[in-house]
Amino acid sequence: MKKAILGTTALSLALVMGLTGCGGGNDKKETSSSTQPTQSTNAGKTNGEATKVVFWTFVDAHQKFYESMAASWNESHPDKQIKLEATTIPYDDMHTKLLVALQSGVGAPDLVDIEQSKFPNFMKGKPQLVSLNDIVEPELNNIVKSRVEIYSKDNTYYGIDYHVGATVMYYNKDILDQAGVNPDNIKTWADFEAAGKTVKEKTGKPIITFEGNGNWSWWPAISQQGSDQVDNDGNVTVDTPVNVKTMEFFQNMVKEGVAAVAPGAGHDTEEYFGYMDSGSAASVFMPFWFMTRFTDHMPDLKGKIIIRPMPAWTEGGNRSAGMGGTATSVTNQAKNPELIKEFLAYAKLSKEGNLQIWKQLGFDPIRTDVWSDPAMKESNKFTDYFGTDIFDTLLSVKDEIAPVHIREKSPEVFDAIRNKAIPQIFIDMKDPAKVLKEVQASLK
Repeated sequence: MKKAILGTTALSLALVMGLTGCGGGNDKKETSSSTQPTQSTNAGKTNGEATKVVFWTFVDAHQKFYESMAASWNESHPDKQIKLEATTIPYDDMHTKLLVALQSGVGAPDLVDIEQSKFPNFMKGKPQLVSLNDIVEPELNNIVKSRVEIYSKDNTYYGIDYHVGATVMYYNKDILDQAGVNPDNIKTWADFEAAGKTVKEKTGKPIITFEGNGNWSWWPAISQQGSDQVDNDGNVTVDTPVNVKTMEFFQNMVKEGVAAVAPGAGHDTEEYFGYMDSGSAASVFMPFWFMTRFTDHMPDLKGKIIIRPMPAWTEGGNRSAGMGGTATSVTNQAKNPELIKEFLAYAKLSKEGNLQIWKQLGFDPIRTDVWSDPAMKESNKFTDYFGTDIFDTLLSVKDEIAPVHIREKSPEVFDAIRNKAIPQIFIDMKDPAKVLKEVQASLK
């Protein structure tokens, strides 16, 4: 059942909800700054000046990352100096502003971040983005191919992600130790349910939480099994048997008391952060980028949380799924697209760029060769919090990170699952088969 990650088709997840750091929902005010060149020569310049590159993003940390990479680029490319003018714009505002600019042919930036769930909106008709094939294709053997395929159309790549977004288990080892449960003995979801009953009996606490109005407690689990919310051709596949069976299994865990619905109904709420920080549940499965939620919002769990693979649904099955993402693209209004593509490759495809993505952003970079680099074990806020074996876990599942499909219908499907199906299944406790059938019908 394993699928080699480097050969899969579209991978995903849309950080379709609450995506600060990896995707949307950023409400920061618009800010901007420039990275001045350190030297002044001739190539890559206009009228003797460094080439101006306008960059839009909706995540302040992404802006800071590109500013640092621009400074590094200027140091190592004295003949191709750039002056980066970066701006952070609130999530919805930025995507709307970008769409209008591309449709009108005026006012678009040279370089831009596009969150995964919004990307299908920019693939309708003829994309107003520049092909990145010439910088992506030479690196396909080094990167997780699906992390560029989700941003492609007609065999043309239009975006490069920051990370893989591998979904992992975050276990509270203190609670498991109290219950006498060894997380390394949990191989399948059946094992997990049995462990959950032990944890409940010994500690009175649920082993896991599920979202009440999100997509993260369903999508990775069905992706593990080769299923999805839309298929490769863009058809809605919400109520397939495997999807229904998965939701029935999880809902039953809630009914048994071995699982709980997250306070605040989601895993990105202050209520949930406080609940977990106080040691109220033993685990959660979320993408790799969720580490920052622990380090930034759950300080009391430092040294208690360990990262392990997801349980498989069958022996030998996939133990992860790639979720969430933001692509960086070059627009067709870029004044110097070839130089900008060189810089983009430097920032997101080079080994050094990928090391910086981990060091600065705490993401699992798309170049898997850096996962075994000694730099990944160097002390930082993540290794100090979770330990130094983080990437050992990722290396153990790198060929099992199932892909997902992002198609034109995806944003509408994500919204229906998040706001209709999941609340009815986990909060109202309605029959999953009936709920998913109704959602399927409404989307068709």
